[in-house]
Amino acid sequence: MVNKKHVTLAATFSRINLSMKITTTNNHYLLTPDINKDTIDLNWFDAQFWQAKNAIVATKEGRSTAWFFEHHQKVNVLKHYWRGGLVGKLLSDQYLYTGLKNTRVYQEFALLCQLEKLGLPISKPVAAKISRTGLVYRGSLITEAVKGAQSLCERLRAEPANHLALKKVAQTVARFHQAGVYHADLNINNILFDECDEVYLIDFDRGELKTPSRTWQQANLSRLERSFNKEAGKWPTFYFTQDDWLLLQQSYWQALQS
Repeated sequence: MVNKKHVTLAATFSRINLSMKITTTNNHYLLTPDINKDTIDLNWFDAQFWQAKNAIVATKEGRSTAWFFEHHQKVNVLKHYWRGGLVGKLLSDQYLYTGLKNTRVYQEFALLCQLEKLGLPISKPVAAKISRTGLVYRGSLITEAVKGAQSLCERLRAEPANHLALKKVAQTVARFHQAGVYHADLNINNILFDECDEVYLIDFDRGELKTPSRTWQQANLSRLERSFNKEAGKWPTFYFTQDDWLLLQQSYWQALQS
């Protein structure tokens, strides 16, 4: 049975005004929240532009490089959208264009704007760019960096799991699920602790809003469990036990029903 409170929260999502500004320059679409006070242009999506200003404060390697740059005493993160798997070897960063609102960039940016308006703990949206060439588009996204961020994976590689921290993780995931937020890549690298030890979720590419349901919530939680197991097999030291998972899982279900 679906909790009525959960349905109400999901319905609230559908009524939120995105308050998004779309600016078109030649074959580029620039997306920004209306509340953004910075004057943002296409240069913001060029890492070399920030390098020339000595504004790059960090980089993070993954499928691609994420660039952390400082502007007006605030650190932002620039990422480019890249394909994965075998398709990625052929098309790299090219996607089929079937309309602006169908692009992965627009959909992630719009979702982030909704999550921010609900006050959920995310890396806040700053701007996004979609560049179209015929039937192909490429895209990039800028978000605010989480202050003092450390991923759950990084923590578990350094020290045993803290039970209070695991409960915070469980409660945060449940909070998103209560609101009908499906995270397509829920893993322990996308769960961050900030400098005050609060928990954030990042990377909502292919995320979506769903009617809360035990089926997809359980599947999303199972994906998280696989992430723990995958990382445990990757690193020489990784402090996470089956008892830790049972605690996290129990805390999640308790929070989900609260």
